[in-house]
Amino acid sequence: MFSENLNKLKNKMSENNIDLSIITDDDSIYYFTGYHDFLHMDFYRPTLLVVSNDHKTYLITPLLDVLLVPESCPVDMVETWNDGIGNEWRELLPQIINQHKNIFIEKFKINPMVKSYLDELLQDHPGDLTKLIDNIRMIKSNHELNIARHAGEVGMAMMEAAKKTIGHNVPEYEVALAQSQAGTRKAADLLKEFYPDNINMSPNIHFLPVMTSGHDLPKTHHRASTKIIKKGDPVFVCYCGSTNFHRFKLGFDRIFWVEEIQSDEQIKAFETAVKSQKAALEILGPGVTAEEVHAAYADTIQSEGYPYPTFRCGRGTGFSFLEEPQLVVGNKTVLEPGMVFAVDGGASANNFRSQVGDSFIITKDGYEQITHHSKNIDDLIIPHG
Repeated sequence: MFSENLNKLKNKMSENNIDLSIITDDDSIYYFTGYHDFLHMDFYRPTLLVVSNDHKTYLITPLLDVLLVPESCPVDMVETWNDGIGNEWRELLPQIINQHKNIFIEKFKINPMVKSYLDELLQDHPGDLTKLIDNIRMIKSNHELNIARHAGEVGMAMMEAAKKTIGHNVPEYEVALAQSQAGTRKAADLLKEFYPDNINMSPNIHFLPVMTSGHDLPKTHHRASTKIIKKGDPVFVCYCGSTNFHRFKLGFDRIFWVEEIQSDEQIKAFETAVKSQKAALEILGPGVTAEEVHAAYADTIQSEGYPYPTFRCGRGTGFSFLEEPQLVVGNKTVLEPGMVFAVDGGASANNFRSQVGDSFIITKDGYEQITHHSKNIDDLIIPHG
């Protein structure tokens, strides 16, 4: 998969007369090389993928992480550097750059320290690779789609664990722990069964799931806290990123109620959320533009008497949390088979925000749903005990 992905980049570079590409985004580096699990935070230790127009490729990475570079990594040279020794990661760059003119970077994802150094080194501003790489990554390979389906299984295991744990007098963090444990166990089973050679891939669900309860539901991206869930509380569970299986991220959202629903307003808002997602799904498929899907969702929400939605209908997903195209007004990208989307529905009432979301693969005939959990409101009311 990674060799094919890297060849796509090389071919696009040739088509667009790009002499040199410099990439530091860890999701893009993984997509093109399979290298993962180097430190995913800025400790002044960047990793760089450098691809030249003669198709020579360099992976420049800290020496302390080099044992994580897979044997199958499809680069020509792995160059290491050590903290404080020489010019560190900068050592090789001038030599490579001086041989090339038309240099491109991922403008909005480049490591700021690397960008600052390149600004000093280059006479001209580098071009932007963002759209080119977005377009390469937009259509998933069969291998990626299988990973996406497995990520859906991880998400469903997490959702079932959430439903079993939510209840009167249960702290929010206990629900978060149950979800993470269930997801990690499911991911471990899938890795052992389907990816036995990738022993360095962690099954751990480490990204905190979004979770709110009671009057906090309008706090869209709130994390689980020490708050105690009470009878009658709505509980919103969102896995936009925490279903991170084999580095593939999905969207998956539901609302549960503890024992009872305390207002008709909440019922109407939830039913509108379901209707708006259904409206989007009725047109989701190849040949439709991204903004048309959003329009179907937004029109339904407004037709039910709610204001224009505060968030897009959905987004492309993959090895990054957010990929193109986004299902939003103004995005005229035509959907194609092999794209993967999180598609939501929503509506808000007084101190209550309703949202449902699932993930889908675009197929030649429509779509394949890869996350499943009931949206029947009776199934979402958690009984006593």
